[in-house]
Amino acid sequence: MRSIAKGLGLGSAAMALTALTALAWPGAADAAPSGAESLYAPSALVLGITAGEDATNGTVMRAVTLVCAPTPGGTHPSPAAACAELRANAHQLDAVAAPGPGVDCTREWNPMTVTADGVWQGRRMSYSYTFGNPCGLRHTSGALFGF
Repeated sequence: MRSIAKGLGLGSAAMALTALTALAWPGAADAAPSGAESLYAPSALVLGITAGEDATNGTVMRAVTLVCAPTPGGTHPSPAAACAELRANAHQLDAVAAPGPGVDCTREWNPMTVTADGVWQGRRMSYSYTFGNPCGLRHTSGALFGF
């Protein structure tokens, strides 16, 4: 009986030492489990302005990033306003891209295309809108493409 108690004592001591080592080792105790999910669905887009009527063959004039979750950010000059517009109009972005009411632009054909590519609330998004000329782009009704 004496050898069994002695063996249990050594086993308990070894387990305690292992537990203390795991807690004392830097990074081991607070390491996140592999495959942990975020509390927020990803919302990050690349917004671009391209000269031409086709975004794939035109010349990219400007591009910014827009992150909306967990907080607005990115290189967009007004990320909070742009994220608010996306939340309200993500199902129909034409309302945000279209020129505001009462805007008179010339009828010259000098197309400019805006694009939004990335992930919005965990779902893939790819959007483009072509303006007849830069005047329409300058007078969009929202902040999303105002960069």
